[in-house]
Amino acid sequence: MSLALERPVPSEAQKALRPIPLLIFSSRWLQLPLYIGLIVAQGVYVVLFLKELWHLFAHAFDFSEQQIMLAVLGLIDVVMISNLLVMVIVGGYETFVSRLNLQGHPDQPEWLSHVNASVLKIKLAMAIIGISSIHLLRTFIEAGGLASGKSAYTEVGVMWQTIIHTVFILSAIGIAYVDKLSNVSTEHAKHAASH
Repeated sequence: MSLALERPVPSEAQKALRPIPLLIFSSRWLQLPLYIGLIVAQGVYVVLFLKELWHLFAHAFDFSEQQIMLAVLGLIDVVMISNLLVMVIVGGYETFVSRLNLQGHPDQPEWLSHVNASVLKIKLAMAIIGISSIHLLRTFIEAGGLASGKSAYTEVGVMWQTIIHTVFILSAIGIAYVDKLSNVSTEHAKHAASH
């Protein structure tokens, strides 16, 4: 027989929140229009993707290899931004608004089962680095004409894009390191409490 005291299960009357805490807790639903707006924005990205795909298809025989590569990178960029939107919409709603109750659903994203604000921040940082990498790659390909003066980019512009990309990487490393420190301190606290 256990000597530990069991907590009584709260009745429905005890679960009810007082008016001010209920108002504060219910205010999370104000984020719903924001997530719906992001869904609309994702629809706009689908239209942009189809437009760019049609443009690539229509000029498949006219474009040089470099132009095709740049068009494909543009398509990848749209897909990565759309993936970022899905992470923000699904992960943000699940974390900050309400549970989606997808347990057992065959299409439940694998990462959603262990999502929290910390995991979401790291995933978003990695997605932003991926998007920045695509932009930087496009810049490097187009900057090949810098010496001839045919490029839309300047040496200073390329340098700044590289510096900004490096800052994104360092920021993501910093976020991951702080998250790791936070997890270690939480594990130590749990370990100390169990002894």
